Amino acid sequence: MYIQFPISKRKLGAIVSIVFLTILPSTQGLTQNIPITPITPQSSNTEVSTDGLFFADILVRGQPIFQIGSVGDVTAPQRAQIVNRRIAGILAQPQIGRSVTVVTDTSRGIATLQVGNRVLITITQQDAQDFNTGVETLAQQWADELNQAFEQPPLAIDVGQRLYSTVREFQRDTIDNLPSFLGALLAIIITWIIAATVRRFTLLGAQHWEVDRNSKILVSRLGYGGVWILGIILALGVLGLDLATLIGTLGLTSVAIGFSLRDVLSNYFSGVILLASRPFRLGDQIIIKEFEGTVTQIQLRATTLKTYDGRVVYIPNQEVFTAIITNNTACTCRRSSIMIGIDYGSDITRVKQIINDAILKIKEVEKDPKPDILVRELAASTVNVEVRFWVNSQRLPFLEITSLVAQVIKETLTQAGIEMPTDIYTVRLHGFPSVDDNHLVHNSERKN
Repeated sequence: MYIQFPISKRKLGAIVSIVFLTILPSTQGLTQNIPITPITPQSSNTEVSTDGLFFADILVRGQPIFQIGSVGDVTAPQRAQIVNRRIAGILAQPQIGRSVTVVTDTSRGIATLQVGNRVLITITQQDAQDFNTGVETLAQQWADELNQAFEQPPLAIDVGQRLYSTVREFQRDTIDNLPSFLGALLAIIITWIIAATVRRFTLLGAQHWEVDRNSKILVSRLGYGGVWILGIILALGVLGLDLATLIGTLGLTSVAIGFSLRDVLSNYFSGVILLASRPFRLGDQIIIKEFEGTVTQIQLRATTLKTYDGRVVYIPNQEVFTAIITNNTACTCRRSSIMIGIDYGSDITRVKQIINDAILKIKEVEKDPKPDILVRELAASTVNVEVRFWVNSQRLPFLEITSLVAQVIKETLTQAGIEMPTDIYTVRLHGFPSVDDNHLVHNSERKN
């Protein structure tokens, strides 16, 4: 029994073809001239309505191959379910005798797809009209698509075959490139030995550097990593890679990294130069720009100072490298000086001898070099004498001994009766009558 439509079969076939070619995408396994509907993953049988027609998918291993419509009282999903069950039964059997053939019954105008003596599906005139083609043509197309789908192995078998072919190809390449692999392996082994040796000797040599342990470890790792980079480049060259291209790529990469990290790398390079030149050491008391204190850490990135008022200052090595550094403790002793004002009536030679004898009695003052006592200035009311002497260069002893020397000189000059007058200022009052000294003395005596 066939479904009757109010239009002719030719018009119906044209409408069906236009609709399917317009809105139904093609699916893998079908030829380009057979339109199908999109596949819904949730159900193996998808029913699509187009002008009263219903279609369902024919599946092979879960993949849609083509679609069939309804025939008589049998709906498309029911018909597809029967065909899919038959296909699953065939796939469960050995692969021998799995070829799909077409058997045509011209008297009845139908064709059947068979595997051996087992009928898979019957193609009717209705099927041919649905796809606007002939029964034999449609049957042959479906048979070809089923044969192609049957020949494709299951997913696990396909993956296994691909993996096996990949392994076999890798084995052949390995045998062909065995000398190169051995050479690269030898280069890696030599690199490992050299890198370990460099790291060990770097750590031993860093014991003589006055830096913290982290900086020593960092320097050793830099040497270790540098050797490995060279070794890997050599190994890749043995394997056949173009060294010029590889080095060029590494050079461009290094330039990009260096440009983006130029400030950070500048601090590290400055730290390496400072460690090599050693303008100061741990414990030295230095002046860098406006900071003065004791060096507590010398790292590759920064230098740490502890100021005399208890603050900790981290100075980047780039600034340390470009700054003027004053090292107060580079030598064990440092010169200090005191300025003393002597009365004009004092004997300068005697004063110098008294001061020299007093300084030499102080054990903290260095005897060599000898103290220097110089007349530096003839001021308005005093003769200014500069006393120079050498003491311990550390800040605290330096200040304490300088203070002690000043105290001893003052006490010694006082005991010797040598005056150290203060500055005398003369004040002139304009607009007032002048008063002589005798008049002031006479008035003072009258008051008494």
